[in-house]
Amino acid sequence: MCLAIPMKITKIDGALATGEAGGLTQQIRIDFLQDVKSGDYVMVHAGFAIEKMTEREALENLALFEEIRHVV
Repeated sequence: MCLAIPMKITKIDGALATGEAGGLTQQIRIDFLQDVKSGDYVMVHAGFAIEKMTEREALENLALFEEIRHVV
C-alpha cells in the first residue's frame, strides 16, 4: 500500500523543494505542479508533489494521520 502525505513547502531550489510535516523535512520534486511557492501545502507521494492543497485540507489530513497513529 502506498501513502501520500501533506507537506508544507519551506524552501524551493529549481525543481527541488524542502517539505515539512510533523517536524520532519524531506527533499521533494515539484516538477508536476505549477506555481508552487514557499508556504504552499502539497500532497507528496514517493518524493514527488502531486497536488496542491489548501492549508485547511492539509491540516485536516495531518490530524487524521495523528489520530490513526494513536489508535494503532
